[in-house]
Amino acid sequence: MSMSFPAAFLLLAFLAAYILIGYPLLLAGIAAAFGKPIRKSPSRKTVSILIAVYNGAAVLRPKLESVVALDYPKELLEVLVLSDGSTDGTNEIVRAFAGQGIELVELPHGGKPAALSVGIERSKGEILVLTDARQTLEPDSVRQLVACFSDPAVGAVSGDLPMRPGVADEHSSTSLYWRIERWIRINLGRVDSTFGTTGPFYAMRRELAPKMPPDTLLDDMFLPLHGYFLGYRIVVDEEAVAWEQAFSIKGEFRRKVRTQAGVYQILRLYPALLGPGNRMWFHFVSYKLGRLALPWILLALLGVGFGLSRPWNFWAVGAQAAFYLLALADFAIPSKTLLKRISSPARAFVNLMAAAALAVSVFFVTPQRLWKPTEASAAKDSSRD
Repeated sequence: MSMSFPAAFLLLAFLAAYILIGYPLLLAGIAAAFGKPIRKSPSRKTVSILIAVYNGAAVLRPKLESVVALDYPKELLEVLVLSDGSTDGTNEIVRAFAGQGIELVELPHGGKPAALSVGIERSKGEILVLTDARQTLEPDSVRQLVACFSDPAVGAVSGDLPMRPGVADEHSSTSLYWRIERWIRINLGRVDSTFGTTGPFYAMRRELAPKMPPDTLLDDMFLPLHGYFLGYRIVVDEEAVAWEQAFSIKGEFRRKVRTQAGVYQILRLYPALLGPGNRMWFHFVSYKLGRLALPWILLALLGVGFGLSRPWNFWAVGAQAAFYLLALADFAIPSKTLLKRISSPARAFVNLMAAAALAVSVFFVTPQRLWKPTEASAAKDSSRD
């Protein structure tokens, strides 16, 4: 028996509302009621910091200065900058820090996964800290991450990544999205485990790092998921802070296409995510699969709206069309106006939905073609993200 247009519309609207609002609120409630603490305590484990970078001269110096300023014992710290065929002065900047314990590893251009694989193989620390060139670290950030591994259940830890205020309304919109994303990840970690780490700044037990395929799009999912399926938790430590630069909607679009395409790739590499072996199956479906499905649900909602009887079709289609037109009009709406505060979030949302839809391109192009630099607000950043 076929479903009527009103029933289909209501079902699609419910699914969209659940993915966007219902599940995050449900997750927060579960985390508040049944959350597991991280049993942190000071630790003196050896640490290897790995920074993979490609043409990151515009942002690298502040990053290395923040690494030098870390309050972690220097005798326990190893820092490797993995220059992935950089040609813009990146290597010269790193060499200037050679006397401060930072080692340059020059590599032919092969992509971030290949560079990280070399770094993991060459490093010696018990704990691997993987971080990008764009974000600066708070002095106690690595010490806080390492303290989490006193909990034997923890296999990987994301640092917290608050975003510095942007200079434009669109930067505020991408910042809002990232604040919501952080909130979801923090709550997942409280319930039990996230499904990956925050790529720009995370740590993991060295013995849990698997060999990574060179075309991996999401090292921050592929590496920690190995430990997850061995029973370890992947958590977020809000006390380990790295500062992110606000980035443009255009920059977020490129990044989101890659990260959502990476989820499709991860499903191929870890098919157990969809089976009974995934102890967080409900959360994975509601969160990760929900995000992949959302743009198609919204397109179906628009199409089904035309099949409703009058005047419901007018209101259903009209409301959706008005939202998309507002997002399109954001390009022409002056900054610092009241309407801009509404249109920029609408544009950011539509941008993210378009990126999630285009993520299916991973089935038609090589994964390497989806790697694009993230453009930070402070500089044109060509560092790995």
